[in-house]
Amino acid sequence: MTAAVIPGSVHIIGAGLLGTSVGLALRRAGVDVTLEDSNAEHLRTAVDKGAGRIADVGEIPVLVVVAVPPRRTGDVIAEATRRFPDVAVTDVASIKTVVLADAKAADADLARVVGGHPMAGRESSGPEGARADLLDDRIWVITPTSEVDVDAVRMVHRLITACGAYPVEMSPEEHDRAVALVSHLPQVLSSTLAAQLVSGRPEDVRIAGQGLRDMTRIAGSNIPMWSDIIAGNAGPIAEALGALVADLHSTQAALADLERSPSDPDALDRMEGLLAQGGRGRELIPGKHGAAAASYAVVTVMIEDKPGRLGRLFLIAGDAGVNLEDVRIEHVLGRPSGLVELFVQPADVEVLIAAFRGQGIDVRA
Repeated sequence: MTAAVIPGSVHIIGAGLLGTSVGLALRRAGVDVTLEDSNAEHLRTAVDKGAGRIADVGEIPVLVVVAVPPRRTGDVIAEATRRFPDVAVTDVASIKTVVLADAKAADADLARVVGGHPMAGRESSGPEGARADLLDDRIWVITPTSEVDVDAVRMVHRLITACGAYPVEMSPEEHDRAVALVSHLPQVLSSTLAAQLVSGRPEDVRIAGQGLRDMTRIAGSNIPMWSDIIAGNAGPIAEALGALVADLHSTQAALADLERSPSDPDALDRMEGLLAQGGRGRELIPGKHGAAAASYAVVTVMIEDKPGRLGRLFLIAGDAGVNLEDVRIEHVLGRPSGLVELFVQPADVEVLIAAFRGQGIDVRA
């Protein structure tokens, strides 16, 4: 990748997690990047990380990326179209309809505005958590309207390519409906589930396993940011949540029937139907590199919770010619060790087990 991908500098407004990550990805590709942020500390951190430089007075970029909280995005987009006439402007906000309406209300030049949303993030916020590879192989949705200039759309495509991501075009309404289902609803559900633990007995919570950790991981996400997102996409989220609540009510009714009669065939059928439908839904989630979801076998091993132990597993697998598709770690309660689940192709299971046992690894077959 070279700077020729984008013929000029890219100016990023907002040096938080995404803005700084975009800057780092562009700099990796050889693109000239300038940064600004109302938070001087964030700006200094982003510059120190190598995400870009402070723009010279009067400098005009070829593209502006707005990476500020959703509640401010529309106004900042409008101001950017006034500061930089004839320059394409995009953003990274995770809601699009409200942002577009805000930009229009603030008299933005919508012929140069291309909404964008890279489908990437972390639980952490701020430039400290930014990474050059955060956007690698990720989908980056863009939401051009019918009035936007085609050259502005092309410039945003160049941005996405330079960052190592893949562009997908949708309308703002299609985008907001989709992210309500696949991103915003999971956040609401994770937070609601984790909130139940607050009133739970500490001795009950203490025995929590990996399943609860998996389902509540994103409950620790940035609260002000998610408050903005949920408020800005309230309608589509409420619709998705309504369908979930209906299924929960149906499940609750089936459980009540099973409490009265554990062998109630109708209630058992309803419960099994829900579980089966969940399995079918999970299979629809794309697998590696956007391909169809694959079924992997799992090899479980016990290792000490010490430096180098996990890396040793990876080295042994590599030496055996086995590709590790995914890894999950569950720390054992009260012991300085952990169970590591290694997801591999079914044909590689016996090869990996033999390699591990040959190196004295405790395989839990």
